[in-house]
Amino acid sequence: MLLLHKEGKGRNQTLVTGFLLLGFTNVPEEKLALFLVFLAFYILTLVGNIGMILVIRFAPHLQTPMYFFIGNLSFVDTCYSSVLAPQMLVNFLVANPIISFSGCATQLYFYVALGTTECFLLAVMAYDRYAAIYNPLLYSTTMSKRLCLQLVVLSYIGGFLHSSIYIITTFQLPFCKSNEISHFFCDILPLLKLSCVNTKTIEILLYAFTGSISMSCLLIILVSYLCILSTILKISSGEGKKKAFSTCASHVTAVTLFYGTISFMYLRPSSSYSVEQDKVVSVIYTVIIPMLNPLIYSVRNKEVKAALRKLLQKFSL
Repeated sequence: MLLLHKEGKGRNQTLVTGFLLLGFTNVPEEKLALFLVFLAFYILTLVGNIGMILVIRFAPHLQTPMYFFIGNLSFVDTCYSSVLAPQMLVNFLVANPIISFSGCATQLYFYVALGTTECFLLAVMAYDRYAAIYNPLLYSTTMSKRLCLQLVVLSYIGGFLHSSIYIITTFQLPFCKSNEISHFFCDILPLLKLSCVNTKTIEILLYAFTGSISMSCLLIILVSYLCILSTILKISSGEGKKKAFSTCASHVTAVTLFYGTISFMYLRPSSSYSVEQDKVVSVIYTVIIPMLNPLIYSVRNKEVKAALRKLLQKFSL
């Protein structure tokens, strides 16, 4: 089913007004199985991230800069997952999974905005860990509530401004080759392939913006951890070193997962682009990571587990 209309000066021109998301498969049995799997993933993502937000909100001893940033990361992951998962789940249940032109633009806008915001937040969290380990006595002064709020707000502003560039650049293009997106959501590369004009310059521009943001945030993270490592090596106590390393382990794991997947997805030559391969990696980036982040920050965190137990006891009474 094609959603096309005819218009043009002097001659008819066929332009796309909606997109058909081809997804993973057309086999009904496979679509049902995938629906159940991704529904379970989405529920776990919501439970994990909303649970983390509530634990941080209601636990007095978690009112620190580190947990303020973790709470915001959980909020971003909740929204990020919700931008894609509901549409994807519906598409598993319908014969022709169509998304409107405006719906596609909206989905891509929030997808890029929240993904970029997460990138900024991970960089901010690396600096926060440096401030905590370098001079723990001045930590609460250095990372004041005002500074933490400013850093989070700037992360959101940066994310949504970056996404605006994507939308303005991409959706001014004429899409007339086809309306079939060989993906399970409106991602940038499959969209550009549908344009009937040469998009090489636009691809370079978008890669430049995305690459500069990703590399800048990664540089902040690497410099912060080099400073952290230098500080830890100066600690004489073995127990002190172990405690310092443990406060960074969760963040390092989250950064590795995040940057590993986006590097493969976007920081590579277009000649190596593979639709089926990218679908699998996109699942890791858009579904698995938001689900794993609350587990990463809670499984080995005694403070979070203690707060969760108290919260459960409080609501069970």
